[in-house]
Amino acid sequence: MSQMTLNQKTTLPKVGKINRKWYLVDANDLVLGRLSTGLADLLTGKGKNIYASNVDCGDFVVAVNAAKVRLTGKKLEQKVDYHHSGRPGGGRSMPYKKLMQDRPEYALLRSVKRMLPKNKLASRQILRLKIYRGNSHPHLSQNLEKVAISA
Repeated sequence: MSQMTLNQKTTLPKVGKINRKWYLVDANDLVLGRLSTGLADLLTGKGKNIYASNVDCGDFVVAVNAAKVRLTGKKLEQKVDYHHSGRPGGGRSMPYKKLMQDRPEYALLRSVKRMLPKNKLASRQILRLKIYRGNSHPHLSQNLEKVAISA
């Protein structure tokens, strides 16, 4: 029986050689949580075959129609966005009904940001997410590839 040598080496992606694509996601009539998980997967690069959790290998994502995102159940009436400045009396809260009317792109941004890993890579990954309230955006010069996120 002959001996066969196996070449089992783990290859890590090099930071300078990562090819980043631009994706366009239409958020029209998608559920906020399911849309956020799909966007977080694109930003981290989990769908790529070169994915490594310690290397930032994600892509750019342009999300349009953020004003048409929906919330399921009674979340629109009951859910509250809360944040604190860290100073005494610095707590602020806003019901999602008002937040989705005034700043729906902020609600989507917060949702995606909280689904990214809690490390230094997340601060770079969230910068590649571009969210727009309507259908128009200034990224027409990039070769945008449309992606459908399942509902």
